[in-house]
Amino acid sequence: MVEISADALVVGGGLGGVAAALALLRAGRSVVLTEEYDWLGGQLTSQAVPPDEHTWVERFGVTASYRALRDGIRRYYRDHYPLTERARAWGELNPGAGHVSRLCHEPRVAVAVIEAMLAPYRGSGRLRVLQPYRPVAAETDGDRVTAVRLAHRDGGGEITATAAYVLDATETGELLPLAGVEYVTGFESQAETGEPSAPQEAQPLNMQAVSVCFAMDHVDGDHTVDRPASYDFWRSYQPSFWGDKLLSWRCPSPRTLEIVERSFTPNPGDDPRLVEADQRVNPGDANLWTFRRIAARDNFLPGAYESDITLVNWPMIDYLEGPVIDVPDAGRHLAAARELSLSVLYWLQTEAPRHDGGTGYPGLRPRGDVTGGADGLAMAPYIRESRRIRALTTVTEQDLSAAVRGDKGAVSYPDPVGVGMYRIDLHPSTGGDNYIDVACSPFEIPLGALIPRRTVNLLPACKNIGTTHITNGAYRLHPVEWNVGEAAGALAAFCLDHATTPHAVREDERLLADYQHRLTRDGVELRWPDVTGY
Repeated sequence: MVEISADALVVGGGLGGVAAALALLRAGRSVVLTEEYDWLGGQLTSQAVPPDEHTWVERFGVTASYRALRDGIRRYYRDHYPLTERARAWGELNPGAGHVSRLCHEPRVAVAVIEAMLAPYRGSGRLRVLQPYRPVAAETDGDRVTAVRLAHRDGGGEITATAAYVLDATETGELLPLAGVEYVTGFESQAETGEPSAPQEAQPLNMQAVSVCFAMDHVDGDHTVDRPASYDFWRSYQPSFWGDKLLSWRCPSPRTLEIVERSFTPNPGDDPRLVEADQRVNPGDANLWTFRRIAARDNFLPGAYESDITLVNWPMIDYLEGPVIDVPDAGRHLAAARELSLSVLYWLQTEAPRHDGGTGYPGLRPRGDVTGGADGLAMAPYIRESRRIRALTTVTEQDLSAAVRGDKGAVSYPDPVGVGMYRIDLHPSTGGDNYIDVACSPFEIPLGALIPRRTVNLLPACKNIGTTHITNGAYRLHPVEWNVGEAAGALAAFCLDHATTPHAVREDERLLADYQHRLTRDGVELRWPDVTGY
C-alpha cells in the first residue's frame, strides 16, 4: 500500500475540485487531487455539458478564476483554431454559437485550459494529480477524517492519502457515506423544509434523471450505428406525463409543462453572431441542433469543419428508470442510461421523423473523438444530483424563488462566500415527477451550506453542499459549482493558516471577515448588484 500526504486532499477533479485545488495552491498549500476519469473538468469535459450560465456572465456574477477559465477557452481557440477573421475579432466569441450559453465549445479545449491552469503547481511539486483513481474507504477518528483509501480505476493498485483537510468534490458525494458524514438524498419533505414544491413525505430515492451525453455532426454517407440491444424497449417507452413516446420530437416544456414539439435542422447555416444565447429571453431549445451546438462551422475557415458539431443533452436522453446513488444496482442503471443514449442516436439515424416527410438522418455521425468515450458517448454520465451534507445552513426554495421572494430578491445571508444565478431547473425524476422549473432571484452561497453539522475537517466542494433536492436545481450549474469549490479550498487554506476550524470561522465575526476579505481579494464576488432574476 502506497501512502502519500499533503495539506489538503481534494477527491474529485470536476469543476469544483479543480477550483478548490487552485484556491489551496494559490494560498501556498500542497494538494493531492484525484479524479476517476481521464479528463479533469467534470460536467464541462468528461460529461460533455456546455456551460449553463446566467445572463450577466460576461460582466459580473462569477469568480475571477472562473472568468480566467472562460477567457482561456476563448484564447485557446484564437491561438490554435482556424477561425474566420470575423470570429477572431468577436470579443465574446462563442465557438459553437449554441443557444444554451454564450460560450459553447468542444470539451477538449476546456481540458487543455484546466491543465494549463494547474501546470505550474504540478511542476513545482505542490500538486499531485492521481488519475484515474476513486475513493473506496475512509478512516475517521471521532469527528475527523484521518485518511482516504483510493483505488485505481483499472486495477493499478491502491493509495492511502492523509491530509489535514479533505474536500469531497466527487459528483455524487462519494466520501460522505465512506466517512460517516450525515447526508440526505432525493426529495426532502415539506414538513422538514417548508418548500412549496416539496412532497408531503420525504422521498430519498426520488432523484433527477442522469443523462449520458454525446456529440454528433451531419455529413455525407451512412453512419448508422449498430442497433442497440435494448432499442425496442426504448422505442416504445412513454412516461405518463410526456405526451408522446420518449423517442419523439414531442415532450413537456419545462417552464409550462405544455406538450411542445421541437424542431431539428442539421447545419441550418445560421449566422453565429446573431445567436441570442440568453436564457432570460429564450431557453433556446426550439431547434435541438443549435440548442447545445459546440462547433459552428461558419466560425471557422471554409473547409475546416465539414459540419457543425452539436451536443446531445436533450430531454429524450434523461434516464428515469432508477437512481444511481445508494442503490445496489447503480451500475445496471448507468449501463442502461448509456443504452438509452445509443438508442436515441440510432432512432435519429433511422426512424426520426424528418420535416421534409422522410424518416431518419443516416448522415448523423457520432463524434466520440470529441467527447472521449470509446462507445461514441461522453466518457462520464451527467449526474445532476448528489448526496448532500446535513449542513449548518440548508438553502431552501423560499430563499430564492421569485414567486416567494417577489421584489425583495433572494435571502441575503450573514456569511456569503459567493454568488450564483439559475432557475430552479429540475429534470424529470426517478420517482415519476415531471419538470419543476421555478424562476429565481440572483442568490448568494452561504458559508453555512459548506460546513457539515458535525465533521470538522471534511468540506463539500461540488454539488454536495447544504441545498435541498429543489434548490440543488439552481446551485448545480458550472459557475456555482466552481465558486463552491473555490470557497471550500480557500476555507481549508484559511483554517490551516490560522489554526482554526470552519465552524469557528463562521461563528467568529473577525475570522469570518478575514476569510471573506481573502475571497474578495482573490476575485470572489459576495453580493449581487441590483439585478432582477428570471
